[in-house]
Formats: sequence, C-alpha cells, structure tokens
Amino acid sequence: MKRLITLFPLVLLLGTLPARALEALPTAWMDPPHTFRIEVLQVTDIEPYQQSLDGFLATLQENDIEQGKNLEIHRVKIDFDIEKGGFWDKVGVLFRVRQEARRIADSKPDLVLTIGTPATKYARAILEDAHIPVVFTAVANPLDADCPSLSDGGPGVTGSTLYMDMAQSLKIVREVFPSIQRIGMVHTDDENGVAHVAAARATAGEWKFAVASRQVNKRDSIIPSLKELYDQGKGVQMFAVPLDTYYGLRRYEPTIDLSDFSAELGIPVISLAMVRVPGAVLYVGADFRSVGSLAGTQAAKILKRRTKPDILPVLRQAKPTVLLDPARAHALDILLPSSVVDRKLPAKDGFWQVRVGD
Repeated sequence: MKRLITLFPLVLLLGTLPARALEALPTAWMDPPHTFRIEVLQVTDIEPYQQSLDGFLATLQENDIEQGKNLEIHRVKIDFDIEKGGFWDKVGVLFRVRQEARRIADSKPDLVLTIGTPATKYARAILEDAHIPVVFTAVANPLDADCPSLSDGGPGVTGSTLYMDMAQSLKIVREVFPSIQRIGMVHTDDENGVAHVAAARATAGEWKFAVASRQVNKRDSIIPSLKELYDQGKGVQMFAVPLDTYYGLRRYEPTIDLSDFSAELGIPVISLAMVRVPGAVLYVGADFRSVGSLAGTQAAKILKRRTKPDILPVLRQAKPTVLLDPARAHALDILLPSSVVDRKLPAKDGFWQVRVGD
C-alpha cells in the first residue's frame, strides 16, 4: 500500500507534462547513420564498363548515397585474356567468378553490382543462396545471364540491360541510308557478337536489308573477311559493327583496319553499339552510362527502401541513342536525308545526336 502511495504522485507528475514530451523521437535520433557497402564484380576491364559504373554511382549520389559520405565500394576486376581465351581459360574465369562470389557472400555487403554477362551469370546463384541483393548492368541480353525474361531478373536479382530492339535500330539505319540493301558483319564467338548478328539477320528483311556475316578468331585479322564480304564491289554496300569485344583488341586494330578499308572503297561503317569505332558514320544503340544509371535507380530502392530485387523489373533504355558523324559522312560523299538533318542536335566531338521519333 505504501508503494502505491509513493507511485501516485509520480503518475500525476507525468500526466501534467506537455503532450510534446511524449511524442516519438525523430527517426534520425533513433537510427545511427548507416554506411552502405557495395561489392562490384566484373570480368575484364574495358572502357564501357567504367561508363556503366559512373552512371550507377551518379544516380546513387542523386539519391543521397555517396562515396566518402555513406557509401563504401569494393571493386574486383577479374583478368581475362580475351584474345587468347579458349575453353579452359573460360573455365578458369567461371571458377574465379564463383570464388569471388563466395568471398562476397561471406562478407555480407548490402548489395552486389555485377557488370557484364559473365559476372552476372556465374555469381548470381551463390549470392542468391546468401540472400544478398544483386543488381546487374551492361548485360546485352538478360536471357544470356540466366534471367527468366527480358524484364524479370529472377530470384534476388534485378538491374538494367543494353538490350535494344534490333528492328527499331535497323529502321533508323534505313532512314539514314535509304539506298543501302546489303550489310556485312564480322564477329567472333563472343556471346554478345553472335546474338547481335543473329538478331540483325532475323529482322533485316523487315527493312529490306540482306545481312551477310563472317565469324573470325579473336587473333585473326579482319581484312580477309572484309574483302570476301565486299567481293570486289559485288557484295555488301555497308559494314555494321556488332557488340563484340573483338573490335577493341590490339588498340582497336580491327576497327582501324575496317575504317581504312571502307575509306578506300567509299563504303560506310555503322556501329550497332555505343562503343568507340573509329571511322563509323552512324551509331545506334544503348548508352552504357545511361544503362548504368538505370541500375542505380533500382539499387537505390533496394538500399533505401529495402525493396526486394525480385519485385523490381529489369530496366532498359526506351529508345536507342543515335549519333552521327557529319564529317565522316561528308568524306564518303553521303547525302544525309533532310528528315535526319532536321532532327539533329549538337553533341560532343562534332557529332550530331539525332532525335528518335515514336
């Protein structure tokens, strides 16, 4: 009884305190600041992959997740000699990716960014078992990275893809080059290159193109294949560069040889990927930095709202980026249609960016 009498004044005192004193504390007072940890995993170190990461980090920064403030990045680049890579080298890469995936699983980061198809394909199962969210970027086709569809990343995975509707790309090529009928493409066993050529073949007829192709070894010179496709003026009228690592080898030797060959014969070169191709008149494709930014959008939702990757669709660029080199077109005496010139916007290095309609 005495204890109840002692507590009674305390209860009265609490009842007289202002209501504000009983309000919940701000969230910032209760939760200590969190530093997000992201692991980045990729196979080979190429310029487009850096562009993808730059776009990813820029979007995170727009969402108040920034290196040096509340974000730590640990990046692993698995070396792979693309030029000399054979079956056993590819097996070695698979082993290295899985080895890194197991290390990452043990370190328990907040999220993993995989750049490119091999890193995504071979790491995802281990990271899924460890319940670590995976966001990918710079993947040409999600199906090649074991995703159920172009828009569904599968369990524990989301991201952004470079995938672009080839029919839409060839429609733009037809508009710029209304008189071209035969296109030549040289590729290697690179998964993206093979897929790109197959897609071009499958949709070329819709826009009254015929596609001829040759497959080469990564160590081979491109010149014999170019001569065979050109066939002394009886063959292709244009060369198209697919998304194939071959064209970046030996300091861009294949692309330089392609440029010189086409310049000598007055044949235009186009690129169906937004990667540097010296001598190309036209570029049509997805921009690596923009696609990396889309991956950053999904990563921000996972980190800040704790959204499960499974809920988030795989994102892709809605319309292709179209760049045109007017100086190269002039050098080849190409008369650009007014419908293209009327939609041009100035871009870097003297290029034009052409607006894409519906």
